[in-house]
Amino acid sequence: MKVITEAILRDELRNEQPETYYIPEGKILSPAAREYLQQRKIKISKDPAPKIVATEVPPMPSVDLPQQPQVAEAFRPKFVDHETGAFYMEKPEHMTHLHGNVLVPKNHPRILFRGKLDSLQGLIVLDQVQIAANGNEKLVADLGSILAVLREMMRCDVLDEPFANELIIGFTHEELRARSHDPMKYYNVQPMILPDYTMGLEYALLNQLRAAVRETEVAASTAFRDGLKCTRKDIIEELNRLSSAVHIMMCRYLAGEYK
Repeated sequence: MKVITEAILRDELRNEQPETYYIPEGKILSPAAREYLQQRKIKISKDPAPKIVATEVPPMPSVDLPQQPQVAEAFRPKFVDHETGAFYMEKPEHMTHLHGNVLVPKNHPRILFRGKLDSLQGLIVLDQVQIAANGNEKLVADLGSILAVLREMMRCDVLDEPFANELIIGFTHEELRARSHDPMKYYNVQPMILPDYTMGLEYALLNQLRAAVRETEVAASTAFRDGLKCTRKDIIEELNRLSSAVHIMMCRYLAGEYK
């Protein structure tokens, strides 16, 4: 099923302000595209697919139409301002890509979120280097599972695509939630254990990672907030489950499962 993105809508509705946008059959709106229509106060409805009655149309006489002037390719605008709709021939230095050729200021909440997401991935790779030096391959592998989820999340955000993921470190979302809320039942570990340097380097790295995931989740909540609505519940939910996954890894570490 083809996804209609915000960039497609901006191009299609550049000079129009319809009362209702009809979604063609076999297509769906991306979350950002739906948000864009809501911001412009355009109603959303499924394509009514009107029936076409075939009639015979007499042939039209051939008419020589005047040639339309063509706009030189060099003068076509290359970039569009997400907030104002303005066109740019060159990308301003203070702006960056939201998606496609759509630009936003570099301090836009979506870009700040991507920065947090990028830093989080860098932190995981650094943790893997340090933990691999101690020979803990199982812990390195679980960190790799989280890294793969974050990379897919970044891809879906940049391409304005829906995000979906079933497993993190081998658990479903429901299993992660259950284990995170009752570590005593699953790992014989008391909940809410405050980190201490005596617990070791690997545990300290996991705790730092847990806090970084939380910071990224807060940045996402700001980036995808439209009034009282959340426009990317898929990403927010996944970040919440990722923090649960890191918490579970900390509990498994204390339970000796990574030895």
